[in-house]
Amino acid sequence: MKIYLVGGAVRDKCLNLNVKECDWVVTGATPEEMLKRGFRQVGKDFPVFLHPDTHEEYALARTERKIASGYKGFETYFDPNVSLEEDLRRRDLTINAIAETADGKFIDPFDGLNDLKNKVLRHVSVAFVEDPVRILRIARFAARFATLGFKIADETLVLMQKMVDNGEVDALVPERVWKEVSRALLESQPAEFFKVLKDCHALPRLFPELVDFFEISITALNQAVEMTDKPLLRWTALFHRLTIEQLNNLNQCLHLPKEYFELNQMVVNYCSFLKTDLNAEESLQLLEKLDAFRREERFEDFLKVCEILNIEIMDFKNKYKFAQSVDVKDLISQGIQGVAIKSALFQARLKKIQQA
Repeated sequence: MKIYLVGGAVRDKCLNLNVKECDWVVTGATPEEMLKRGFRQVGKDFPVFLHPDTHEEYALARTERKIASGYKGFETYFDPNVSLEEDLRRRDLTINAIAETADGKFIDPFDGLNDLKNKVLRHVSVAFVEDPVRILRIARFAARFATLGFKIADETLVLMQKMVDNGEVDALVPERVWKEVSRALLESQPAEFFKVLKDCHALPRLFPELVDFFEISITALNQAVEMTDKPLLRWTALFHRLTIEQLNNLNQCLHLPKEYFELNQMVVNYCSFLKTDLNAEESLQLLEKLDAFRREERFEDFLKVCEILNIEIMDFKNKYKFAQSVDVKDLISQGIQGVAIKSALFQARLKKIQQA
């Protein structure tokens, strides 16, 4: 039995980046041998084991064979005779197909070290086209490593375009798409993720809402990146030009987390109101529609997106602070009860804003 460090850990070590987690490949072993050594099996489709002390993942070397369309249409084969090179061959990019031995020697059958040096994202083999998730993964790696100067190899981009044209991308399920998108939003240049999708023709299939306003949307995303590292705000800035119908369609296609849908809906519905000169009553009515007094954190997120979009918020924010200073307990102490509290609270808040 031999054990090798593989994948992102090796890649990031070579790039002098912080290694967040280590993945290991084991050759010449059976599941029974791993269990005897104290490992705990967690893999379903193929044996993956957690180390008894470090809890890092150790996977038995395996190969994959395409048997159906889509990213789940694979048959996995593992055996003690599967070699390290065979295991590395099934990986997506050459820079992710490098292994390291216990004594620090690199095993690099697909020239990944050279691609690291030349800052190239290149597919390992033509088997790349069998898994549409790889389109999303390469787009995400482009977003992560853009600051280092990495570019997608021309021949890899051609393969990605063929995958889209052949309909492979249509087999992606919402959960898998969202998983990669949410990760991309955390990267240093998330706009690269969507630019790659555009370049490989996948944007109209996955995010048709961005096609007509792509440059405006990307500019908003880049502005958001400069102002916040919060993926929720980056997402909302990117999709601020949607209509409610488009937003509903996007939600149905991607099954957006509730907080993403709600904030996006608020921005689409109400951001434009702040571009007009609102009087005190109109401002208070808008604050109530935004549920600003009960959902303060979400309201702050709304204001931040407006700020990202270069909408003046200071006056509206000040009106909110004055209205917020009203204490409902003071109204109750005056003997106001029941349904009358809502009207009295509105009038008290309005008075605060008008006085200010």
